[in-house]
Amino acid sequence: MKRRILAAQRGMTTLLVLILMTVMLMGGLALARMTESSFLISGNVASREASIHAAEVGWNTAFTTIKAMAAENAAIGGWYFPTIQPDDANGIPAVDWSAAATVPAGVGRYTVNYVVDRQCTVANVVTASRECLVKLEPPPPAGDASEDKSATAQDYQPPTWRQFRITVRVTDQRGTQTWTQALVNR
Repeated sequence: MKRRILAAQRGMTTLLVLILMTVMLMGGLALARMTESSFLISGNVASREASIHAAEVGWNTAFTTIKAMAAENAAIGGWYFPTIQPDDANGIPAVDWSAAATVPAGVGRYTVNYVVDRQCTVANVVTASRECLVKLEPPPPAGDASEDKSATAQDYQPPTWRQFRITVRVTDQRGTQTWTQALVNR
């Protein structure tokens, strides 16, 4: 009688082992797929960070060039515009990017282009505070020793700095583009 019970249980153990092995195989495949996805995600994040660092080269070059400009009322090449340029649907200036300034960045993995448009409505500025986007310097504190005692609060004319929008396009070897923008004062 014991032999019949043992014979009936042998097939059940094999079936149970096969089910457990199938579940473990599926778990292993899911774990491998998750690991592959995380490697792809970390690679994309690293590529994005590297392109942002390359964009900083474009910002610094453009800002240095803006500071050194003697006259800002005329367009220069295809990279500087004395007036606000129209934007596309993404907020990127609608300009000819093939004529934009190019900056060497790194070992040639990235191509960095930039354009600068002064945030003014006219090229020949007469009144910056009306024709341009400006940054105003606040008046000095009332108790400031350097303040001219004969001048009143109405006489104070704060200096204005015109603002420039720097738009940088970074293109990697795969053709992926990263766009960044910054406003700077001059």
